Amino acid sequence: MANVPDDAEMVAPEISVVIPCRNEEENAPRIAQAVIEQLESVTRSFDIIFIDNESTDRTVEVVTAMCARDPRIRLIVNSRNFGQMRSPTHGIFSARGEAVVGMCADFQDSPELLPEFVRLWRAGTPIVLGIREGEKSGPLLSFFRNLSYKLQHRFGDYKAIPNATGFGLYDRKVVNAIRTMNEPEPFFRGLLVETGFEIKTIPYRRPPRARGSSNNNFFTLLDFALNGLAGSSKNLLRAPLYIAFLLGLLTAFCLGGALFAAFAGRSVQLWLLAAALEGQFCLLFLFVGLIGVQIKLISERTRNQALVLEKERVNFPDGY
Repeated sequence: MANVPDDAEMVAPEISVVIPCRNEEENAPRIAQAVIEQLESVTRSFDIIFIDNESTDRTVEVVTAMCARDPRIRLIVNSRNFGQMRSPTHGIFSARGEAVVGMCADFQDSPELLPEFVRLWRAGTPIVLGIREGEKSGPLLSFFRNLSYKLQHRFGDYKAIPNATGFGLYDRKVVNAIRTMNEPEPFFRGLLVETGFEIKTIPYRRPPRARGSSNNNFFTLLDFALNGLAGSSKNLLRAPLYIAFLLGLLTAFCLGGALFAAFAGRSVQLWLLAAALEGQFCLLFLFVGLIGVQIKLISERTRNQALVLEKERVNFPDGY
């Protein structure tokens, strides 16, 4: 590691970098060194927090050894795998920097952007996000990614930023605001927008993964997208009410058709059958929609659970 300043163990650094990891024994030392090189050019007061989400390789052992060599490196070990939403957010909440950076361990987020993040933050921008350009993936994954953005924009309570993965810098007041929301499954990149604080974006090209293989597959990414959509779009709970309204209109139309057919001396059976079916589905969606609204209210009143249970912490000084 690079030279460590005498004040490296200070409780409240200027910048905290949070790096979630799972099976990143090869990338962890390299990303730590890259982050240190970038931040040492702009600040002497920073720390790096790795949060391990039940790695099955030597990631914990490797990062623990790094902690022994450099007091600016810290480690949180989860008791189990808490998923891609809860674990990174817990790491961010555990940081004490005046500003917090969230980034991946596998170099898919470019460390070279860190000095520019810090510069914009010092100039007064509370949220600075990196935006991936030229994202390449298979046609199926691209389809679902674009669909999730369209659904979020149509039904979401706020507009998510396309290709913003959460890689960026967040001021302490932003982190504190998100903490007060008490989201049990925090879609962090969406919550950043929900706070209403100013956001500046920096486009960058996504480099190839450094080493190893990604922990994500189609199903984990689909689960992440669905959780993100559900967490950032409470309006979806009202969707059955809109469907019920449309079915109610169709029911009224069919009853009107039956009445017209009766006056015209024609058969009304098909009109009445259609009205009966549509009326039943109308009532079904009406009650489902009302239940959804009640679930929304219950969720907002009772959200209070730990994001992560920790197995251990390494290199966290007293009072951190």
